[in-house]
Amino acid sequence: MQIPYFCKTIFIKNTSINNKLLINMYENNLEFALNKDRNDSIALYRDKFFMPKQGNGNEFIYFTGNSLGLQPKSVRKYIEQELKDWETMGVEGHFNAKNPWMFYHEFLTDKMARIVGGLPSEVVVMNTLTVNLHLMMVSFYTPTKVKNKILIEKNAFPSDQYAIKSQIEFHGFNPAECLVEIEAKEGETYIRTEDILQLIDKEGDSIALIMLGGVNYYTGQAFDMQAITEAGHKKSCRVGFDLAHGAGNLLLDLHNWNVDFAVWCTYKYLNSGPGGISGCFVHKKHADNSSLPRFAGWWGHNKARRFLMEDEYLPISGAEGWQLSNAPILPMASLLASLDIFDEVGMEKLNKKSSDLTSYLEYLLLEINDRRISIITPSDKNQRGCQLSIRVKDSGKSLFDKITEQGVIADWREPDVIRVAPVPLYNSYTDVFRFVEILSEILENNINSS
Repeated sequence: MQIPYFCKTIFIKNTSINNKLLINMYENNLEFALNKDRNDSIALYRDKFFMPKQGNGNEFIYFTGNSLGLQPKSVRKYIEQELKDWETMGVEGHFNAKNPWMFYHEFLTDKMARIVGGLPSEVVVMNTLTVNLHLMMVSFYTPTKVKNKILIEKNAFPSDQYAIKSQIEFHGFNPAECLVEIEAKEGETYIRTEDILQLIDKEGDSIALIMLGGVNYYTGQAFDMQAITEAGHKKSCRVGFDLAHGAGNLLLDLHNWNVDFAVWCTYKYLNSGPGGISGCFVHKKHADNSSLPRFAGWWGHNKARRFLMEDEYLPISGAEGWQLSNAPILPMASLLASLDIFDEVGMEKLNKKSSDLTSYLEYLLLEINDRRISIITPSDKNQRGCQLSIRVKDSGKSLFDKITEQGVIADWREPDVIRVAPVPLYNSYTDVFRFVEILSEILENNINSS
């Protein structure tokens, strides 16, 4: 039996249906968690990252890789190589560095393409997330008097809201009329796929662009990007995704899903460091489409003619043609350190552990008999990554503050949600067990009650 994706909030109690489904897979004891870790084929990768420590020297339970990924221990070596080459070569490092800076972004391309399921020609690392989102909307949001709307989820990340509204206004339209927001039905916590598809079918003739978060930052819901793309294209809509919470988290197949474009940051699951560089995907069907408007910069110009300093812009074929400026080497070096780890492990193994680790967290949470908390993330594993969002009832932020005091680094989102993300690269089954044990003890002692 499978829980339907449209089920409502699951209250955490021993009699829940989902707990019965999971009880044959997991056990609620420390030895079970330790044994899972002993048999985890990628557990050793935890040692490749620095784990933040408390004042007493103990490691925090770090569950915020969905906000800022941990630092790979190899980052220092990668960055110091570029500092050394800068120190000893100066400008000559562009061609003579161990990793020549002129081509540095290309060292990232194949590895990043494997993470998002794109062809190398469809992927480029450049800029930061919202900059790339704007660049993509310049090309893929081309409104007309009839077809001028943009579809997003109502509780999209605010930066996406700001960018989209400003693009609508830039084209002389009114966001109040042209912004179509879809939200969960009353009493439910996430959006039914069928409702998204029905809305596209109903209003698609007036929608120019579908622009959703691949994974909603608040609920942790992963959207069915393939089905949404197919539905959008049937109505001649362009379709793009913000994969800030998807890249390095989900198994993505952007090329075969026929997505028009996607953008993502790399400082969350991809561990590139605070404010790290962004990634961008443009489907190959748009590679040489000269009719697409774009904002141009010299790094997107024909590589063979770049230093001829010509006035006429000749874009590189593929995603590289959307570049503006030369590569920021130090942020790229930090990202390369992490991508080398991803490439060594592979997204398939990471996704397999992620699914199991998150299901184990779900199982343990469902074992708690307390109606003050509930899970607002889908139970369907196909509709989530490694994040579970826990809604806290009638306690304000006090529960979150208490788990923080006990050595858990999680994430609070107003008005009442704790986001928890056990990342498969560096989190363990023991981390999950210890977290739920701490949470249970606080609830049992009524520390968080008002």
